[in-house]
Amino acid sequence: MASKRKFVFVTGGVASSLGKGVTAASLGRLLKARGLKVTLQKIDPYLNVDAGTMNPYQHGEVFVTEDGAETDLDIGHYERFVDMNLTRLSNITTGQIYGEVIRKERAGAYLGQTVQVIPHLTEEIKSRIHQVADYWDADVTIVEVGGTVGDIEGLPFLEAARQFRLDLDPSDVVYLHVTLVPPVAGGELKTKPTQHSVRELRSIGIQPDVLVCRTPRPLPHDARRKIALFCNIASEAIFEAVDTPFIYEVPLILDQQGLGDLICRRLGLPASSSDLTEWENLAKKARSPVAECEIALVGKYLQLRDAYFSVVEAIYHGGLAHNARVRIRWVDSENLIDGAAEHHLSGVSGVLVPGGFGYRGVEGKIAAIEWARTRCVPFLGLCLGLQCAVIEFARNVCGFSSAHSAEFDPNALDPVIVLMDEQKRVVDAGGTMRLGAYPCHLAEGSLARRIYHEPVPYERHRHRYEVNPAYHSVLSAQGLRFSAFSPDGLLVEMIELPDHPFFIATQFHPEFKSRPNRPHPLFSAFVSACLEQQKRVSRKEEWQSTAF
Repeated sequence: MASKRKFVFVTGGVASSLGKGVTAASLGRLLKARGLKVTLQKIDPYLNVDAGTMNPYQHGEVFVTEDGAETDLDIGHYERFVDMNLTRLSNITTGQIYGEVIRKERAGAYLGQTVQVIPHLTEEIKSRIHQVADYWDADVTIVEVGGTVGDIEGLPFLEAARQFRLDLDPSDVVYLHVTLVPPVAGGELKTKPTQHSVRELRSIGIQPDVLVCRTPRPLPHDARRKIALFCNIASEAIFEAVDTPFIYEVPLILDQQGLGDLICRRLGLPASSSDLTEWENLAKKARSPVAECEIALVGKYLQLRDAYFSVVEAIYHGGLAHNARVRIRWVDSENLIDGAAEHHLSGVSGVLVPGGFGYRGVEGKIAAIEWARTRCVPFLGLCLGLQCAVIEFARNVCGFSSAHSAEFDPNALDPVIVLMDEQKRVVDAGGTMRLGAYPCHLAEGSLARRIYHEPVPYERHRHRYEVNPAYHSVLSAQGLRFSAFSPDGLLVEMIELPDHPFFIATQFHPEFKSRPNRPHPLFSAFVSACLEQQKRVSRKEEWQSTAF
């Protein structure tokens, strides 16, 4: 008799960044739409314990969960598509697995045994997978194995995935492989990379049940027949993930081909009808906007824009809330010094300064904030964006010309940003910041309170530095409003300028809690302000064009 728990393993071949995360997240949405309890897990084969200390240029953003785990950005895909708050159980790494096995060995858990990859490492991996399934009491657990089939560091995880079908009833496990069908000169779609990828997977004992082919256009009949023949997969189990500019359309694209129904049949689950009405409405909004605006995202990790993935998605969610298309102008903060802000920011309807670490590019972010403040252009600052806004205000409004953050200038005469007291005792670099969800008490009568419609939201944090309490009174006296504090009243969570059309900054990261179907209120309000700014500019330009 088949067990209650069902598992889908998502692997990838040919190349990285094929969209395994979006595929896994889309499948989660399809199964949830059929009334099933779903959870997801990402396996990252790197030796780091988590993503917290990794370079954004190589790994993209660090996504923070409610319980403070620093995870892979695919966890963000899962949360946004399936609309659930995941935990640290949803991201496991080689570093975590080896660390736990070594800890157990030292504690005597394997006395008399030679500790090896098989069975000790693979048993630990399988235990982590069952743990997340049990935690959520999930009908289906979708496990994405990161990296590309053939990578040496991923072999223990693939071996653990292979063993699942031996440990359970075969109908409890499905292997879904994401691969690439690229065009060559002349536009012909080539199936050979997919054939080699599946052959590699089969060589380690996994025969994929389902193929999702990333392709720029639908597969011709001959290509589909060839893939089915050489990969030993039924034609009905081959799906096309056709390129689309709107990633939230992927569940609809796959559902139209029957992926959800096929997975349910393979897992022996009841074939209930799906309700994707909400998702269909999102796609309609994206295809038929009634307004548009342009927002400058002023960052310093622009060589890999995945470093700002959740921020970008939250901006788009804000646009969906108003049936508007938001265009993003990517602005390198290092280009904004020496009076260049006007050149790079002119014409935008809003300025967003996201988080980051290190001094590089900070002066450009400060210049962008000054430009937005003095020209009454809507501004939203996130984490470091708040700290830069405080520095800018202290310098240019309060007259503290030497104001800075102690992170960048330990000897600053006016350190308006300082290390949090609890962080002064920290030794390790990884996993030691103020992480995860904390309550933020919103001030009565503030714009923030009106936006949230609630007094104490919980928001996710990732920072070590704070606004220096010694400067609270002087900053307030000059017009900077502290619109949210931590429960003890010591840590500034939000700032705003009451005499500005929209000027808000947060110490937390609201982007992590935004969903396409439930945009974060701050991003919705920010985009609304940007649309109003666009209208004001358009009316002014229209008046000027008709004036004598």
